[in-house]
Amino acid sequence: FFMEPAYQNVALECLTEIGSTVAPDYHPQLFVMFASVVNHALKAFLQPNHEPPLRQIYHQSAQSAQDFIKGLSLFFTGFFKRHLDLVESDHGLAVTAMTYLVNISEVDDDEIFKICLEFWSLFADELYHKEIEFQSHPSPLLMSGGVPAAGVSPRLALYRDSKILSNVRRIMIDRMPKPEEVLVVVEDTGEVVRQHLPDVESVALHKTMRETLVFLTHLDFRDTEQIMIEKLNYQVGPNWNKQGLSTLCWAIGSISGAMKEDEEKHFLVTVIKELLGLCEITRGKDNKAVIASNIMYVVGQYPRFLKAHWKFLKTVIKKLFEFMHELHPGVQDMACETFLKISQRCRFKFVRAQQGEHEPFLQELLRELPTTISDLESHHIYMFYEAVGYMVGAEQDAAAREQLLQHLFLLPNENWKFIIAAARQNEEILKQQEHMREIAKMLTTNVRVASSLGHPYMSQLGIIYEEMLQVYRLYSELISATVAAQGEMVTKSSTIRAMRAVKRETLKLVETVVDKTEDVPRIVAHIVPPLMDPVLGDYQRNLPDTRDPEVLSLFAAIVNKTQGAITEAIPRIFESVFECTLMMITKNFQDFPEHRINFFKLLQAINHHCFRAFFVIPQSHFKLVIDSIVWAFKHSERNIAETGLTILLDLLRNVEQSGEVANQFYSTFFLSLIHDIFTVLTDTMHKTGFKLQAQILMMCMHRVEGGAITVPLYDAAATPGIANNQQFMRQHMLQLLTSAFPNVGQAQVQAFVLGMFDLQKDVQAFKVHLRDFLVQLKEFSGSDNSDLYLEEAELARAAASEAEKARLSAVPGLLPVAQRAEDLMGGP
Repeated sequence: FFMEPAYQNVALECLTEIGSTVAPDYHPQLFVMFASVVNHALKAFLQPNHEPPLRQIYHQSAQSAQDFIKGLSLFFTGFFKRHLDLVESDHGLAVTAMTYLVNISEVDDDEIFKICLEFWSLFADELYHKEIEFQSHPSPLLMSGGVPAAGVSPRLALYRDSKILSNVRRIMIDRMPKPEEVLVVVEDTGEVVRQHLPDVESVALHKTMRETLVFLTHLDFRDTEQIMIEKLNYQVGPNWNKQGLSTLCWAIGSISGAMKEDEEKHFLVTVIKELLGLCEITRGKDNKAVIASNIMYVVGQYPRFLKAHWKFLKTVIKKLFEFMHELHPGVQDMACETFLKISQRCRFKFVRAQQGEHEPFLQELLRELPTTISDLESHHIYMFYEAVGYMVGAEQDAAAREQLLQHLFLLPNENWKFIIAAARQNEEILKQQEHMREIAKMLTTNVRVASSLGHPYMSQLGIIYEEMLQVYRLYSELISATVAAQGEMVTKSSTIRAMRAVKRETLKLVETVVDKTEDVPRIVAHIVPPLMDPVLGDYQRNLPDTRDPEVLSLFAAIVNKTQGAITEAIPRIFESVFECTLMMITKNFQDFPEHRINFFKLLQAINHHCFRAFFVIPQSHFKLVIDSIVWAFKHSERNIAETGLTILLDLLRNVEQSGEVANQFYSTFFLSLIHDIFTVLTDTMHKTGFKLQAQILMMCMHRVEGGAITVPLYDAAATPGIANNQQFMRQHMLQLLTSAFPNVGQAQVQAFVLGMFDLQKDVQAFKVHLRDFLVQLKEFSGSDNSDLYLEEAELARAAASEAEKARLSAVPGLLPVAQRAEDLMGGP
């Protein structure tokens, strides 16, 4: 039937199904079948090196013929995955069959290519590791003179000499997809910023192709280099086209680290020289922009080379500065992003005088900074300053680093002083939108430098801190006065939004400094006190729509950094933000999402680090704390619910160590918390919280059974016959669950309750016991209960992630540049 056109596709499907099965007992028959298809049936109408090529035939063919070619891709890849060793027992058959698959891989059809790529990826991986094994333990026979080609295994020689691997390399290079997608968006403040919105399918395809090409490069780096240089020479001539050059450069960038350092040097010098030469001779802004972008992408992928070759690094940086004056869309983005990458990975090179230089390059950079950034937009300038922040941070001498920092901020600080001086003469200056935007830009610049420089930035904050908080207070008062006079709708106006942008950047700057600093006493003594009224007082006084969620985030960061040192300030923080925020976020589950998340982050930080502060706040406030925790873990949004459960678990641990206060807590809240935890445990909407719910219940059962709760949880007069908490809790929970689930038999409920107390020391057994009860409930039957096993699934994912990282790290070049520790550290 295979030779009959009417039945050809159906017959091929049957053969594919047979060839994809694992059947050791039928290996001889499978080999005969495969050889028959390849050597006789297929050659009757399609030669392996047919002219015109298969990719051309495909597009000229009818749908049935195209389906047949797709079927062939499935047939070959399916058989190779299961029985490649059988095929390789006949070298001629293996080469012929592989040649067919190479030709099919060249067809311009995404689905067919992905089918072929899956096999080539597995094949290259397996061939590489088998070759490593062979090189470690070569065959004695081959060592005595039977090596078919210098130093490689017979199997590798087979595919190398037949040009199979070389052709696959060409396919990977010709079809390498774009590494990332870039989207330019406009924020509420009017700023244009770059955001990465990855195309998931394209990212996955790029990952597979990159890894395949890395393995193929290891197997023969000279061939990979020769193909790339050959294609680059073709592009340098009159035949160049934008897409062809871009695809080639993406392929060149993808093999970073796959060559030895001296091999990489020779290759990369050739590539960059050719690209720079092409940029010089090419006319047209669009064309130059494409070439410039590709140059920047390639150099950004090879930090090891740049760190080892200062003159080349300096040339690249100078070229990037030229590109920063190019106004073609996308070029400045690429120039600044590449500059940032290089600054992170090569930072130490810029603060040391290199051979033949009379000063560190950073000195020259800072002198020319105003000119360099003169054509950049705001979001580019932020990136530039962040990059220089990494360089300044690489200076080990504190005095020299301080001088560099002052030099870096000459321009922003001059603008800051000018606006503040003008505002002292006439406060109306600060009410002008252009000055609001200018202040917001200066603060954002400070935020970016603080994030990259870290603790040494503190001295720059000292220069602007007092005046910055004065501006914050002024804008807070203006916003409140304007809203009081014109109503809440005015909060949407451009003026109010511009003032709030200044406030947000102020809060972000302080939070960044707190997060990065190592000087906790200075935070407590000098950073926090000035914040109290301008920030906390403003938050409390403002209307809900004008309260900034960043206030909550800032104080959560302060508590996390200073820990117990800030305990005395907690009552003031509670007074200012607690009740007013709760009123905002508990009306429903949708409004003020950022406030909700940040509020519970703050509560979590206080509970973890400053638990003693709960003893000095009014009892009514502590009741609100418990109520808010309960409200959180009953929330429909997973991250809020899990934060609430985490806070409660931490709270219970803290209570256990609090002496007499513990009994007061247990007598007031223990039974209601048990009820609330059972409510979410048996609610199908909260399955994802099972792990924490189980831990909390187990802890409670353990406290009861171990006698840690010494105060009676029951009213002796109302419960005659009850002698202790252990007896009472068994009866109480039996009644609770029986009334909640009348369809469950009392014997079953009783067994469940007793089991919880019996298993309260074995966490795994306790969770299994809970799951077994839940899946028997009517509410859980017939539904997807996989979230009850979320902990195990997450552990499996974490283990798989670690295994994948180990796999990538084991092969030079396989781990992406952005994830390589030696590059991220930016060492010499």
